[in-house]
Amino acid sequence: MKPIAALIATTLLAAPAFAGGPTSTAPEPTVMPEAAPYVAPGLDWGGAYAGAQLGYGDTNSNVAAGDGYGTLGGIYGGYRWDMGDWVAGTEASWQKSGIDLGTTAGDGIDNLTTLQITAGREIGNSLVYGALGAAHANATLAGGADHSGNGWAYGLGVDYAISDRWTVGGEVLQHKFNSFDSTGTDLDLTKVTAKLGLRF
Repeated sequence: MKPIAALIATTLLAAPAFAGGPTSTAPEPTVMPEAAPYVAPGLDWGGAYAGAQLGYGDTNSNVAAGDGYGTLGGIYGGYRWDMGDWVAGTEASWQKSGIDLGTTAGDGIDNLTTLQITAGREIGNSLVYGALGAAHANATLAGGADHSGNGWAYGLGVDYAISDRWTVGGEVLQHKFNSFDSTGTDLDLTKVTAKLGLRF
């Protein structure tokens, strides 16, 4: 009987090994995805804007009566398209002028209007741009005669965003008028202005 009892005991002890019951497994390690690097949002220069400007102008001419200098001040406005790092736009400005011309009292540039296209690159909170466009000036010449002439303008400028809506900047434009109002006077005007703008 002992061999039979030993066989039964061996079978009972080995049964759990063949039962096919659940076995515990180590949990799969959790893999955390890497966080994407933070990229600061760029400043959007697109949209309409307007502002005021104040500056200084200096004129040179092929005649002595066309040389002079003085202050300018006025308003401007335009619209820009933001294309990423590059920005393009159009801008119009009007300025009252105190530029004195010649030796006759009262002769001078009365006002100056420009219409220009601009294109530039965004650098941080700044926009550096070039400008090219048309210019129109009204002037008093020859001791009180009113004249007006058309020309063209080109130059460089920079705007800096001090907030989401306000900008400050500066601009240098060269204006050229050939035979101003058919008088035979060629007039070159260099204008340097400081600008304060509001973006809409």
